[in-house]
Amino acid sequence: MTKRSTAAVTVGLDLGDRFSSACVLETESGEMSDEWRLPTTRKGLARYFEVKPAMRVALEVGTHSPWVSRLLVSWGHEVLVANPRKVRLIAHSRRKSDRFDGRTLARLARLDPELLWPVRHRSSDCQQDLAVLRARAALVRARTLLVNHLRGAVKSCGGRLPSCSAASLSRQAGLRLPEGLQPTLEPILPVLGEITEQIRSYDRQVEALTKSYPETAALRQIAGVGSLTSLAFVLTLEDPARFPQSRQVGAYLGLTPGTRQSGECDPQMHITREGDPFLRQLLVQSAHYILGPFGPDCELRRHGLKLAQRGGKAAKKRAAVAVARKLAVVLHRLWLTQQRYEPLREPTRSAA
Repeated sequence: MTKRSTAAVTVGLDLGDRFSSACVLETESGEMSDEWRLPTTRKGLARYFEVKPAMRVALEVGTHSPWVSRLLVSWGHEVLVANPRKVRLIAHSRRKSDRFDGRTLARLARLDPELLWPVRHRSSDCQQDLAVLRARAALVRARTLLVNHLRGAVKSCGGRLPSCSAASLSRQAGLRLPEGLQPTLEPILPVLGEITEQIRSYDRQVEALTKSYPETAALRQIAGVGSLTSLAFVLTLEDPARFPQSRQVGAYLGLTPGTRQSGECDPQMHITREGDPFLRQLLVQSAHYILGPFGPDCELRRHGLKLAQRGGKAAKKRAAVAVARKLAVVLHRLWLTQQRYEPLREPTRSAA
């Protein structure tokens, strides 16, 4: 059933880095009554939206959409944040322009909000806390890039750096650098050490943040799920009541296979990879630990090993993704119930 807006006008707002384009439609007639070009600043938005009566405003997910959507909601407007991956009329349009995109957003929002596949932005507090985790991840990627460069450059000259962790490489690599590469590679070593110290500082911030989110304690009962993964899970989903069923979390994070069914044809697809890639990567890393040599015996491990025994191409990767999907479901359930985690259900049932 088509949803009609109670607002008198519907606005399509195409956000740009400096300027944005807005198209205003009359909700009842669908006629375009006005078009604006305004600065993408708080002052520019206030000039056109703060004093206006309640409107339905549609905009796309982007760099500015989180703070703009919160600002418009504070002024009493109904805000729809469109998913650009789903709105093909905009993403694959041959008439791509800010003005035309604003018109398309306004017409889709006037007809049916579900056509926009609206997404929900997290709160300002969650966004700031999640920035700590993402900053740490950016430094880890930078350190990995430098370590790989060092090892590759030394190997190409016939040498080899000691086998050690990335955190200790800056201390141990100095004496093993080839003489011809020392002027080039030695300046990288103090940079590696500084990045490592900053990562440890972020680790302390993550531990401190877990005290502000006591619900993460129930999630850390699972071996392989530490402070980083549990905190990222809570901050990314923000509200467990968003999902009526825990199974929906796997699909939300892009860990379920896609579908392309048509008639009798129903091919097997890869996972959708939708949702937050940072949390999906952390869950897959936890799944690899559960399936690895140090993972304790539990239902998740048995489930993954059973899938890996089937063999075939990339069997271990498929098993890790399957465990990550099931892990997301279990974490959501623990978050809701805050109950004690039972690694093995069968012995508990037999004892009961």
